[in-house]
Amino acid sequence: MAFYYEEPSRTFSEYLLVPGYSSTKCVPSEVSLKTPLVRYKKGEEPALHINIPMVSAIMQSVSDDRLAIALAQEGGLSFIYGSQTIAEQAAMVNRVKRYRAGFVVSDSNVSPEMTLEDVLSLTERTGHSTIAVTEDGGPNGRLLGIVTNKDYRVSRMTPDTKVKEFMTQIGDLVYADEDTTLKEANDIIWEHKINCLPLVNKEGQLVYLVFRKDYDSHKKNENELIDSSKRYMVGAGINTRDYEERVPALLEAGADVLCIDSSEGFSEWQKITIDYIRKNYGQSVKVGAGNVVDAEGFRFLAEAGADFIKVGIGGGAICITREQKGIGRGQATSLIEVAKARDAYYEETGVYVPICSDGGIVHDYHVTLALAMGADFVMLGRYFARFDESPTKRVNVNGSYMKEYWGEGSARARNWQRYDMGGEKKLSFEEGVDSFVPYAGSLKDNVGLTLSKVRSTMCNCGALTIPELQSRAKITLVSSTSIVEGGAHDVMLRDSK
Repeated sequence: MAFYYEEPSRTFSEYLLVPGYSSTKCVPSEVSLKTPLVRYKKGEEPALHINIPMVSAIMQSVSDDRLAIALAQEGGLSFIYGSQTIAEQAAMVNRVKRYRAGFVVSDSNVSPEMTLEDVLSLTERTGHSTIAVTEDGGPNGRLLGIVTNKDYRVSRMTPDTKVKEFMTQIGDLVYADEDTTLKEANDIIWEHKINCLPLVNKEGQLVYLVFRKDYDSHKKNENELIDSSKRYMVGAGINTRDYEERVPALLEAGADVLCIDSSEGFSEWQKITIDYIRKNYGQSVKVGAGNVVDAEGFRFLAEAGADFIKVGIGGGAICITREQKGIGRGQATSLIEVAKARDAYYEETGVYVPICSDGGIVHDYHVTLALAMGADFVMLGRYFARFDESPTKRVNVNGSYMKEYWGEGSARARNWQRYDMGGEKKLSFEEGVDSFVPYAGSLKDNVGLTLSKVRSTMCNCGALTIPELQSRAKITLVSSTSIVEGGAHDVMLRDSK
């Protein structure tokens, strides 16, 4: 006879936090959101931390190198999606590791033989007023000069005027060596009263541009997530099929941590993949696994050697696994049970294995609830897909700006490896949808707002750290009626426009 759970599985929206005593020292500015990313032994420090408890989902429509850089600047971590070629994924990882904040790779370039018409067309297309002139017209060609709107007057020049006739020549430019630090670059800019400083290598090839207008944004973010070489940290997704080729390539590119991307992690396939990594790299390579929804699944992956474990099946905004296959569990119930198993495992073995809540986050307060229920960090897809930095297009739908967002199990992504059960190499049926989400602006502004709410709520619970929140939180189930009571009700709302 099948096993039946006595209690229904529940979602985050069925719970609320009950306020606890907060002292005068419990203010949002004093809250630390630093949290362990990978397993560690009692009395030791984990090899990897993240500074905010947010990581981005391993999805085509969410995590590319641009979003990875933006999130690392705020203290979180992205997992570059694996449903692309190994070379393409490794290149994305490498771009994050090579990125230097404030150092811009020129994407508006011309050659000296091109014309004013080419310059005007490029300016109109990119909106950039500073254009590098290189020998081959490429971003890394030998620098010959710069063109700005001060170098030409459309009313007095013909469109076919060659760039070499009106550009500012290299001999009249202030430029610096590629090893110049950002502080040194900004000092040169201010000293010489210039708007742009090119950085070139020993062969005279253009490497970066540093702009005066970006000075304020160049200031160090004390929360940024960097490695021992002061490079931004980045993760990468792998699968249980081509890991023998993909893992070495990602490590060579500089990936700080890996994660097996699968819809269901209680599987021998995941153990085989982890065994390969341990055999070839020992404990030096960190790899997460999942997803699971109960204590048994957690124990399996913890004993297999996973460095962190993802919790959640079917709770994502674009996931239809529950509809298609009838498997899954409410995210809150899954997280509560796995957190208890994690704590029991720690007491038994002295090894702490962080858990990541993946899916089911609809409102900002759900992040705080997930942390209070035991998550060390949360993985977000829809949340990050809404921002400028996500890789998808911004489109106008019925007068409102939206961003495209599709699941890895959709016909668009066709990431069969994520749903692989050892059969044919194909996606037999969809487990995700193709959709839109409301455009929300910049990642920095939105993450800042979300974390302000998290810090404030933690203070309401009398907690200044995530472990304190988990030990002190009081959580209550709510009725359907009290959910209605929790929003605006019995009033006529004013038009805010």
